[in-house]
Amino acid sequence: MAKKSSRRRGGVVTIHDVAKHAGVSPMTVSRVINGESNVREETRARVAASVKTLRYSPNQAARSLASADTIHVGILYANPSANYLSEFLLGSLEQSSLSGCQLVIEKCEGTESEYEAIRRLVKGGIDGIILPPPLCDSEVSLAAVREAGLPSVLVASGKPAPELFSISINNFEASRAMTRHLLELGHRRIAFINGHPNQTASGQRFLGYVEAMTEAGLSVGTDQVAQGYFTYRSGLDAAEKLLDRDSPTAVFASNDDMAAATMAVAHRRGLEVPGDLSVAGFDDTPLATAVWPTLTTVRQPIAEMAREAVRLLVEQIRARRTGGEPDVVQKMLKFALVKRESSAPLKGPVPEARKRKG
Repeated sequence: MAKKSSRRRGGVVTIHDVAKHAGVSPMTVSRVINGESNVREETRARVAASVKTLRYSPNQAARSLASADTIHVGILYANPSANYLSEFLLGSLEQSSLSGCQLVIEKCEGTESEYEAIRRLVKGGIDGIILPPPLCDSEVSLAAVREAGLPSVLVASGKPAPELFSISINNFEASRAMTRHLLELGHRRIAFINGHPNQTASGQRFLGYVEAMTEAGLSVGTDQVAQGYFTYRSGLDAAEKLLDRDSPTAVFASNDDMAAATMAVAHRRGLEVPGDLSVAGFDDTPLATAVWPTLTTVRQPIAEMAREAVRLLVEQIRARRTGGEPDVVQKMLKFALVKRESSAPLKGPVPEARKRKG
């Protein structure tokens, strides 16, 4: 359990204050700040939380002397979900402060923009690049990174390139676990909203859903699945289609934005969530607790994945500067089911009136 700091109000926060607050030694705090790998993930997260709470700012001048030059990390993004992006950038900024590196953030749209954005980053002198979804699965982005010979880390790819560093979760198992949870609540007509086809994680989540349904002796018909694109708008369209052509008692959407949209469609049709329709999402972004009822979802540790991506990238860059070539690390973090108010045990017969009236 983290301890409160005894520092005086208004005083300068030291590494010892952070260590006391996090319940670790100053040496451990130093290892986290310098991005060393020999620290447990739980400890690293605790130290990062203490740094944020105490607003500790490491001595950047001393850090620069120790590491020779400032490290510039490029982050390229094109994610349609603002909720996902905010969590990702928050984690990246927190770790960049700890690691003493500077972030250069580029937005891109379309494959031509991806290539040009990476060229701009390289021309600007970045030392390495992080590719979150969907760019982690883009052949254009991957080819540009390989061409530039940049250290890189892929985040949240369902099938990362074997020669590149990556951080992800097991999307297949996470989706299967959530589908099993809905089955355990008594639901059998479980519909699914798929994620954008340009992301390999989408396919893994769909396969996990199908596997859990098959294990339960249930088939999945085409009327039970709708295509989404990880946006709220696409979630509205997908939910309308599912409720028009099917009578699901539960809908599992591939991200929180589409799950929130499903609840909006249900409310508009006079359906109670979870009384008439249970809804589940994926990611556990801030949106999950901003909607009503609060959303049952899969917690993908987005901020932690971003922090680990920055740490791994800085580690790669420092190794290369000393003439080393670190072994490729493809790390899988833990997911968790977060059971909230949008899902409940099946009650009574399936409501017949599912289509919009008028």
